[in-house]
Amino acid sequence: MAHLIQPLDAGDPLGPLPQEFAAIMRPELPSLIKEIGVEVTRAYPEYARLLDGPNGQAIRVGVEQSLSAFVDLVAEPSSPTTLRDDMCRRFGRFEAYEGRTMDTLQGAYRLGARVALRRAKKVGQSYHLSPTLMLSFADALFTYVDELESLSREGFLEAQSQSAERGEALRRRLLHLILSGRPAPRSAIADLCEQTGWTLPEEVTLVAVRAPAELDRLSVDPDVLVDLSAPQPHLLVPGPLDGGRRSMLELSLAGARAAVGLTVPTPLAADSVRWARRVLELVEAGVIDDAPLIRCEDHLITLWLLSDPALLDQLAQRELAAVAGISAVRRDRLVETLRIWLDTRGTAAQMGALLDVHPQTVRYRMRSLETIFGDQLVNPESRFATEAVLRALRLRSRAAGAGAPAFALPGSGSRPARQVNLPARKGK
Repeated sequence: MAHLIQPLDAGDPLGPLPQEFAAIMRPELPSLIKEIGVEVTRAYPEYARLLDGPNGQAIRVGVEQSLSAFVDLVAEPSSPTTLRDDMCRRFGRFEAYEGRTMDTLQGAYRLGARVALRRAKKVGQSYHLSPTLMLSFADALFTYVDELESLSREGFLEAQSQSAERGEALRRRLLHLILSGRPAPRSAIADLCEQTGWTLPEEVTLVAVRAPAELDRLSVDPDVLVDLSAPQPHLLVPGPLDGGRRSMLELSLAGARAAVGLTVPTPLAADSVRWARRVLELVEAGVIDDAPLIRCEDHLITLWLLSDPALLDQLAQRELAAVAGISAVRRDRLVETLRIWLDTRGTAAQMGALLDVHPQTVRYRMRSLETIFGDQLVNPESRFATEAVLRALRLRSRAAGAGAPAFALPGSGSRPARQVNLPARKGK
């Protein structure tokens, strides 16, 4: 056996190992496997614990398959490697499940290769193998280890991807439960918090994103819950939106329009996102000025005044019933003057400047309004209701556009309803 393979000259180029070399390698496998096991567990104690655990036998089988497959490929280069490939991918998945990086497994592979190369040198000396042949062996061995690492990395990345997808699904489920609008079982929320590692805060701030979000993924803080796949995309930020959180959202949502709801106790999270979505609707309607990140707290009165359009119509019909019988042109001028007076409580000169009319015209209109409305402008409660209606109608008229009707008076019989327009007008 000492001269099974003819020695090659040192100057010969590297090439594939001769098939006969497998016959030299195969008897060395049992003891080589043990030696590699000792060296690897000494260098990586975590693998020593694994070998003593329930998965120890599977790991040993995997190591044997990897070494045996190398020898089989030397003997027959077309030998199938299905079992080896599957085992290497399992090793990679196992590293991901254990929460480690690929560094440890790569280190173990390379340490095993060095042990095998050290054994090969001893065997080569006893068989008088040429340096060129030993270099070919080393080259083939480390190329093979690269294949093992590549296969394991496939499994590692696959497991990471599956884990991330499952984690994201669980976090979306958690977000859905918090926003469900009905009392969710605390045990269900607690269970999802435990599975995802998310701490349930006392307060939350919801952020509504205009659909379609056109964002595949967001670079947000780890504790922010996100659902971009929903028909109305949204985010949940634990606690209030401080400066750091705001900067994070502005960077993450660059190019998208979003509205920040109020910070509320966690059980009221659905209210926060509802208000945020309503702000986005009012932006689309032209009532609220557009901006990349809009805060609900800056538009609370607007939200309140326009929270129920049908109720606003009823209030308007009641509060402005006194001017229903007046001609449209005169009615519009009087209503606009009334709105300015309620807003400013200014003098005739001040109101005239805002209305672009002479102060005497303002005095004439105010006398007319006192006659028409009577005690309605004296009673604080009635005056407040009238002012709220006029503010809401003016906001709504922004969405309708200049000249569009903001309020329809009830008609009598089959006659169509008469309408009041609120844009400011000049003259009497």
